[in-house]
Amino acid sequence: MSDLTASVLETKNGFHVDGYEKISYDFTFLDGVFDTKNRQLAECYHKWGRVLAVTDMNVYNMYGEQIEKYFEHYNLELKVHKTKIGEKAKTIPTFLSIVDSMTEFGIYRKEPVLVVGGGLVTDVAGFACAAYRRNTNFIRVPTTVIGLIDASVSIKVAVNYGNYKNRLGAYHAPTHTFLDFTFLRSLPKAQIRNGFAELIKISSCSHLPTFDLLDKYCEKLIDTGFGRTDGASDEVRDAADKINREGIHEMLKLETPNLHEIGLDRVIAYGHTWSPLHELVPETPLRHGHAISIDMAYSATLANSRKLLSDEEHQRILTLFSRAGLSMDHHQFDEDILDKGTQAILKTRDGKLRAAVPNPLGSCTFLNDIDHAELSAALRRHKEIMRGYPRNGEGLEAFVDASDTGYTDNNQTEIEALEAAAEEAGNLNGSMDGTNVVHGGHVMNGHANGVNGHVHGLNGQLIEEKLANGTKGLTNGLTNGVNGFTNGAKA
Repeated sequence: MSDLTASVLETKNGFHVDGYEKISYDFTFLDGVFDTKNRQLAECYHKWGRVLAVTDMNVYNMYGEQIEKYFEHYNLELKVHKTKIGEKAKTIPTFLSIVDSMTEFGIYRKEPVLVVGGGLVTDVAGFACAAYRRNTNFIRVPTTVIGLIDASVSIKVAVNYGNYKNRLGAYHAPTHTFLDFTFLRSLPKAQIRNGFAELIKISSCSHLPTFDLLDKYCEKLIDTGFGRTDGASDEVRDAADKINREGIHEMLKLETPNLHEIGLDRVIAYGHTWSPLHELVPETPLRHGHAISIDMAYSATLANSRKLLSDEEHQRILTLFSRAGLSMDHHQFDEDILDKGTQAILKTRDGKLRAAVPNPLGSCTFLNDIDHAELSAALRRHKEIMRGYPRNGEGLEAFVDASDTGYTDNNQTEIEALEAAAEEAGNLNGSMDGTNVVHGGHVMNGHANGVNGHVHGLNGQLIEEKLANGTKGLTNGLTNGVNGFTNGAKA
């Protein structure tokens, strides 16, 4: 929730406004958030008597019945928007499908949408809430390690655009986040490993005791879902609980003074200098944890080359990545991608690299005085070092698959339908004006980029008919010739 305090001063030539926004939100550790014995979540909805939940198909297939029984127990009407969100479907069409469900539900501005899922789901649904009437409340229940440890801490919400992660987004805090680590009992090992990277990130640059625990219990943490699976020892569970709580607390301490990223030197951006680009370079994207692990491992080699990180610390970090099965390199992470990633991040960080690196292990410094030649030399050295590790430093189960909510079939029919309809209506990349107009652009992220970012023209109905005829189309329709989407009408 937020409150804005502002003052207006008259100046010689006009007015000056000072505004200060109070942002407050809560985190509750609660194993069994959908257990009917735990009424905390239900109490957030008693005022409204109903719940609009957004979740992904994997979570719903596993927990949907329990979620429905939970809200039925508390006499709360439940509507569920089920989606499939992976990195290549973390897009505007997915965002709009959630928005349309909010419209159909008749959500009130302060009525919180319930978002249940991993970081991808909370990112896209959170962005929908940020955009809907410019500010609609939401409550998060993350279900993955990344969701619990990383995405739940930030107030950033976004979708991908083009070949870049999180290019369109907002800063929008949830009213409440419930942290239920029992979800990790059913999480595939590949996803546990994926989230493990985020804990290495925060601990290696800011909290050495947590890094020590990760180093000590690495394989056991991954094998037991952070101590939540049957047969896990009390020792491992206690260590996991300490790691999770201290990791989240450290992230909050670092992020809270800089929620809107006014300051661009960010410790938790370790691993996020080059990964925003190279994560999406492979045809099947890298899992986020593997992408940032490549970035972190390379950055550690860069720091070691500068004598900021000792040989012993450097080897310790790389060994932990390897033991966890996380990627430290990828054949497509080459000098060209390194340079493109550098140019992209310089724009994001106002012309400075601000590359976070451990110095020493457990602390952080930022690199700015570094040129292309040094970056390339460090990459060549890093790849040579990787020859001494299993798989030349490539990770286990490094690429997204169905456990990432099946992105592959979420948007493909929409893309194909738009392409086919656009070709029939006119020149996909042309600039014709008339009855069959598709203003220049190409299909990307599941919609056609043109003047308004959507297919439009007097004959937009043709595309609408194509979408309705034998394909899913955009979930709630994006095309209607005039403004590029059918305000609530389904294609």
